[in-house]
Amino acid sequence: MIEKLNIVKQRFDEVNDLIIQPDVISDQKRYIELNKEYKDLRALMDEREKYISLTDNIKEAEEIISDGSDPEMTEMAKLQLEEAKEQLPELEEKIRMMLIPKDPEDAKNVVIEIRAGTGGDEASIFAGDLYRMYTKYVESKGWSHNIVDFSEGTSGGFKEMIFEVSGEDVYGTMKFEAGVHRVQRVPQTETQGRVHTSAATVMVLPEAEEFDVEIDPKDVRIDYFCSSGPGGQSVNTTYSAVRLTHEPTGLVAQCQDQKSQHKNKEKAFRVLRSRLYEMELAKKMEADAAKRNSMVSSGDRSAKIRTYNYAQSRVTDHRINLTLYDLSNIINGDIQKIIDELQLAENTEKLKENSDML
Repeated sequence: MIEKLNIVKQRFDEVNDLIIQPDVISDQKRYIELNKEYKDLRALMDEREKYISLTDNIKEAEEIISDGSDPEMTEMAKLQLEEAKEQLPELEEKIRMMLIPKDPEDAKNVVIEIRAGTGGDEASIFAGDLYRMYTKYVESKGWSHNIVDFSEGTSGGFKEMIFEVSGEDVYGTMKFEAGVHRVQRVPQTETQGRVHTSAATVMVLPEAEEFDVEIDPKDVRIDYFCSSGPGGQSVNTTYSAVRLTHEPTGLVAQCQDQKSQHKNKEKAFRVLRSRLYEMELAKKMEADAAKRNSMVSSGDRSAKIRTYNYAQSRVTDHRINLTLYDLSNIINGDIQKIIDELQLAENTEKLKENSDML
């Protein structure tokens, strides 16, 4: 363990020197990447100090016990040794988890897209429920969110909802929500009391920086149109809404949330960059998942990941066979316990992969 930590310390010292170099500071992409790495390594260095202190305590206590000339000191050393040996396995496990190579995407902000799937009006209502669940969760984390674009359902909810989330390690947390969510309940529109199954698809795109994806302006067709939906007097009178079409891929991004055409265009470009970036990332994730046989984050958008059963107040995550009978709290934003279990499953997979290294 200490040999591995010493290698990490060498890299920490190297990064510490690099981030004050003028050529690094002037290279925005490299500077941001090195700062993120510094932050992660700094946390590991703190644990390294604790590990050295603990192993030194064990060594010192064993020497005093071995000497045995002072009964009082020997007794104290035995207590110290017992306490240190109790703490060591937990600290080693924590360090092992921290030594797992981090996905560089995890620190990014995200664009989340929720689309009503099969189930008609009920699917739109469910898409609205998912949006509410996520916004409540985002607020509980102290993150911020804002709407990019939406299309309302005929009986409530949304046919489509696109919004941005900003904060610390957002993608590393929210990426587990990508996939098909299914609901089983009696719809408000159902007079016979029959349970219907509806679905909505959630996509979680890491927000691409300008230096992650370069878009040639010649490849983008820009259309301006009138906003629809809530927004006051400017709705349907001002061409403030923006639609971008990336002609080489056919990808479309639009934004009508802001009254300013310029701000809508800026937001739409952020979404377009993120979609292009996610296309490449999805290919990589599928290849990685095939190698690892990972069920937690496969990159398969069509995979059914979770069922919300109202009659039984049950939520089941099919990737890790986790079932919780706490639907009302979960649909109100209390999804941390599910995310914790998914993160644990993914880290366990990664730990097996890197067991020779750690």
